[in-house]
Amino acid sequence: MEPKIYWLFAFVIAYWIYCIFWGIKGAIRSKTASDYFIAGRQIPVWVFVLAATATSFSGWTFMGHPGLLYRDGFQYAYASFYAITIPFTGVMFLKRQWILGKRFGYVTPGEMLSDYFRSDVMRVLVVVVALFFSIPYLGVQLRASGFLFNVLTDGWMGVNVGMWMLSAVVFIYVASGGLRAVAYVDTLQCILLAGGIIAIGVIVLNAVGGWGPLNEGIAGLVAIDTKLTPAGHSHYVAIPGVIQFVPSGPNAAGGAWTGIMCLTYMFALMGIQSAPAFSMWSFANKSPRPFAPQQVWASSAAIGFILIIFTAIQGMGAHLIGADTAMLKAGYAKDLLGLGQDLMDTEGKQGMVVPALINLMSTGAPWVVGLLSVCALAAMQSTGAAYMSTAGGMLTRDIYKHFWHKDAGHARQKLFGRIGVGIIVVAALLVATTSKDALVLLGGLAVAYGFQMWPALIAICWWPWLTRQGIITGLIAGIIAVTCTESIGTDWFRITAWGRWPWTIHSAGWGIIFNLGLAVLVSAFTQKPEDLKHRMGFHNYLTETAGLSSSKRRLVPVAWIVAIVWFFFAVGPGAVVGNTIFGHPADASTWIFGIPSIWAWQILWWALGVGMMWFLAYKMEMSTVPKREIEALVEDIGDVVVRDGADDPHKKA
Repeated sequence: MEPKIYWLFAFVIAYWIYCIFWGIKGAIRSKTASDYFIAGRQIPVWVFVLAATATSFSGWTFMGHPGLLYRDGFQYAYASFYAITIPFTGVMFLKRQWILGKRFGYVTPGEMLSDYFRSDVMRVLVVVVALFFSIPYLGVQLRASGFLFNVLTDGWMGVNVGMWMLSAVVFIYVASGGLRAVAYVDTLQCILLAGGIIAIGVIVLNAVGGWGPLNEGIAGLVAIDTKLTPAGHSHYVAIPGVIQFVPSGPNAAGGAWTGIMCLTYMFALMGIQSAPAFSMWSFANKSPRPFAPQQVWASSAAIGFILIIFTAIQGMGAHLIGADTAMLKAGYAKDLLGLGQDLMDTEGKQGMVVPALINLMSTGAPWVVGLLSVCALAAMQSTGAAYMSTAGGMLTRDIYKHFWHKDAGHARQKLFGRIGVGIIVVAALLVATTSKDALVLLGGLAVAYGFQMWPALIAICWWPWLTRQGIITGLIAGIIAVTCTESIGTDWFRITAWGRWPWTIHSAGWGIIFNLGLAVLVSAFTQKPEDLKHRMGFHNYLTETAGLSSSKRRLVPVAWIVAIVWFFFAVGPGAVVGNTIFGHPADASTWIFGIPSIWAWQILWWALGVGMMWFLAYKMEMSTVPKREIEALVEDIGDVVVRDGADDPHKKA
């Protein structure tokens, strides 16, 4: 075997030892079900900041994002703004969910929403969304890890063998230690994820020859590009308009990433923090203190900068070092990768970008290959571990305990939680093994399904007018709409009237149109004073503990304007301005900042996005510690839950 393979296994074994250590430590500290499922509501500030960031940005960020940027250019790079839009969801909902979880003792979002809407149907739907999200999303991560190790071991380790072997350790530490183990392992995974992306970006920039040759190479790439937008610009440096009314988005002229497509794709990725798993992350904290630094500084600022700069260098730089045979023939690139063919003709296509870039170091510094491989593995497992743990908790609390064994003690709940983790892992591995061709499609569905939780979270956190009937009808309609506007709808259910992403609107966009639209419509006809009074018990308490002071209420319209303007110009229809405002896309001599106008536009709106997140999280107090202490009405004592006071905990609200 080559030296890089020995280094690869050496780093992997060291990483596994760290994971299993925290699995054992977490198992020892998990005395109660609350300890196991939500770390006893005691996750420290710094742990949440790193762990939530790792959970938000998975192996897809590490492996898939540079590949799609390589294939589609800077029109796809607007997706890097998910470093801001994902935590934007957290700004909207995490603090208020934490308050309710602390007040009423919720462990899962199913408990919270079924209590709020007084509906077991809502409880089951939350679990369904969690499974629809967790299993395919986890399957994507696990198969990607197997693929990576297959490439880096030069085929010595098969994809399926690597996938199952690498998954075994994740299962061991997650099932053993619960969410506490996941959180502490995620802290290392966050550092490895961010450091790995930066390191690969630096390696590529060095291979290209520096910043100047990089931009000269991009100009050459633009010069030979034959895929043009309707305005006649290279698809690598311009988005193809605001919207295109075509039956299938991927068939849009000049690429799928119109302004509307970018916006609705951001909706899908916002589903990561609106998915049920993140509600459990919010419940697991001692206080909301870590929410703002995670959302503003760790995610929006740090990860945003890394994606806008270093991921772009990876994706575009790969064209200049041998991945693109057309660039080699035109004399704009040098063959450092030694692929022997165009990267898009390989089995992995754009998914080969990052493995190929890591392999650049296989001769000069094989230990770097091993280290970067573990960075990629950590990135892929960071999200998967969290969804294993939380989905197992929801299966236990919302299905087994609620419907079959209401008096289940802590020991039994932990046992079934571990069984639930096993069920999720096996299901994800079976999906990844038997449905590899459809796996990317299923992964795309996952985040779009997660975003369909937005109306329910809006209802419980902000808008009591939305009724149980409206939210349930909307959620079901949203799931159906997402399914019908993804390739799974046309390929599996034979829907031929349209293709994937009709009118260049992502499936998450179609889902929320039907979801929120029907939720509002049905709620208008199903208002009941008794139900509204019950819901107002929650909202009155939220107003008392999380409401703005009178001096800041005048800033609410400003907050609306800031958010709408940012979404419109940064990731929406107004992004088309960025094609030409800082120079003509085809003429490098007009690039004001020495880089394509679209890239300069993205950097500008990333910086403004960080400012927006600071304004919302800190100035508008949407993620700060409540001024009033939250008094818990529910306390875990032994194997029983003791309610403080009357049978109905909401009477104290």
